[in-house]
This record gives sequence, structure tokens and C-alpha cells, in this order.
Amino acid sequence: MSERPWGFWWTQVRAVMRLEMRKTLFSRRGIWVYLLAFAPVIIFAAHSIYMMKLGRAGDIGEDTHTFAGVFQLFYLRLAIFFGSVGIFMNLFRGEVLDKSLHYYFLAPVRRTVLLAGKFLSGLVAAGVIFGTSLLLQFAATYWYFNAGTRQEYFFHGHGLEHLAAYLGVTLLACLGYGAVFLAAGVMFRNPLLPTAAVLVWEAINAILPAALQRISVIFYLKSLCPVLLPGEISMSSGNPLGFIAMNPSPASAFTAILSLLALTIAAVAFSGRQLRRMEIDYGSD
Repeated sequence: MSERPWGFWWTQVRAVMRLEMRKTLFSRRGIWVYLLAFAPVIIFAAHSIYMMKLGRAGDIGEDTHTFAGVFQLFYLRLAIFFGSVGIFMNLFRGEVLDKSLHYYFLAPVRRTVLLAGKFLSGLVAAGVIFGTSLLLQFAATYWYFNAGTRQEYFFHGHGLEHLAAYLGVTLLACLGYGAVFLAAGVMFRNPLLPTAAVLVWEAINAILPAALQRISVIFYLKSLCPVLLPGEISMSSGNPLGFIAMNPSPASAFTAILSLLALTIAAVAFSGRQLRRMEIDYGSD
């Protein structure tokens, strides 16, 4: 047989995913990812409790813009970014540190199949962690409003539409950053340098020329966000974070999604090529 059937490879992918999911979701090494992901939930819940104790009605429009600011400036740029570093860069780097990668390499499984299983397990884990946090954040933000106001916003306003958009952006962020850091974890021995380089590039995205802005993940994620950042966060207000919030020429939804998928395919293909050439040398680590 020159080629093994796709069904057999898919069975191997699922086997790798089952092994990796347990390690990714329940590893003590990844506790900080949970803390980073669920920190906004605590903040929004504390705000709702505070407002309920004061008996204040609140402004649903103001809270919607506050949520947009926290989502774009903290959740996308810090929580999901560094969470993806912790999850995806360690898919192979963690095995090297634990001196266990050779067990996979000695098993009768193609390295591309191993890569697919590990990447999909990381994607599912990141999606579950950050997607669950996003849902809880959204619920906590509007918790203190009365039932009638919430119903009006969710079912007769833009509530469910915004929630679906934020959830989609969250999953695409896990996909895009996950693919980038998977490639970095396969290519580099030291995770600090590629992480710092990508972080700086994403941070200065808004002040780059239009052509260079499109060579990033955050540009397309911002383009898909359903709410513009509050007016207070702008260059005209003198806020030092203003340049981060700018997105002068957002991409269309179709272009943004297609570009993120293309980036993911390219990064995973590159990772597969690097993995086929990888030789284990625990001594150098």
C-alpha cells in the first residue's frame, strides 16, 4: 500500500486529540491560562454586584461600549494572545521540555497526522476556555439589568447578534494566533523571542502603512468586531492607548475571515514541513 486510507489517519488524529486534550485542559502548567481567560468575568461580575447593591439602573449602551473596549484591548490583545502562546507553543515545545516527544516519533503515525491531532486539540481547548469565558463575560456584563431590559436588548436589539460576533471573533483569534504560535513552537527553541516579535508587531499594527497592517492577525479581528471602541479611546482624546484602538481601513467580513483561514493553512503547512525535518536533541534544551 503506497498510501494509507484517510479513515485510518482520521482515527489516529482523534487518538492524538484525546491524549492531548487531557494534557492541555488539565495540566498544572496551564493554570495561568485559565486565570488570564476568566479575569474579565470576575471584573464584570463585580461591577454588576456593585451596581445591584447601589440599586442603580445603569446604561446598557455605555456598558456595551465598555465591553467592546475590554474585549479588544485586553481580551484579544493580551488574554487570547498569551493564552495561545501557552497552549499552542507548548504542543511540541512542552514535549521537548518533558523529554517525551520521542515516544510520539517512535509510534507508527505520520508526523503530519501528529501535527493535525495536536493542533486540533489545542484549537478545541482554546475554543472551550476562551469561548466559555466570553459567554460568562457577556452574561456578567448585563446581569444587573432587569429582566425586561435584558430581553429587549437580546431579543429585540443587537444583543444576540453582538454575542455571536464576539464568539466568532474569539474562535478566529484562537485559530489565527494558534497557527502562528504552533509554527513558532516548532521552529524556535526559545519562545520569548518570537512571542515578543509578534506582540510588538500586533501592537504597532494601527500605525503601519495600510499594506503592512494586513500582515497581522489583529487587523482582521478588529475588522470583525461588532462595536467600535468608545470615543474616549481615540487619538484625538490624547489617550496613550489611542493608536492601539485605531483601525482606519477595516477589511470586509469576507476578506477578514478568508485571510485568517489562509494564514492558518499557511502556518500549519509550514509547521508540518518543519516537523518532518525535526530531530530530537534533548541535550540542547
